[in-house]
Amino acid sequence: QVQLVESGGGLVQTGGSLRLSCAASGSISSLNVMGWYRRAPGKQRDFVARINNAGDTNYANSVRGRFTISRDDAKNTVYLQMNGLKPEDTAVYYCNYYSTPYVYWGQGTQVTVSS
Repeated sequence: QVQLVESGGGLVQTGGSLRLSCAASGSISSLNVMGWYRRAPGKQRDFVARINNAGDTNYANSVRGRFTISRDDAKNTVYLQMNGLKPEDTAVYYCNYYSTPYVYWGQGTQVTVSS
């Protein structure tokens, strides 16, 4: 079992920045992918960014160039640095862990960007 705890959400103005953290604990495999997804009210949960154990990253087109995902394996933690925030970034952000054949989710952290 893997447990994920997100933190760092909050309320910011358009153009502001936030740094989200996701701390993982439990039976963590050395081969894994961790990432961030988000869900706006009344919408589906969408992919935001991911990073594997080798440090390879992928981003959604909507956040590429503004968001940066990173990981600290010594702390079993993944981060999402969000710059140039826009109102359309407002959502609950969820941490994700994948290691075949398992998928785990955090409970989410609210990000609100005011206009």
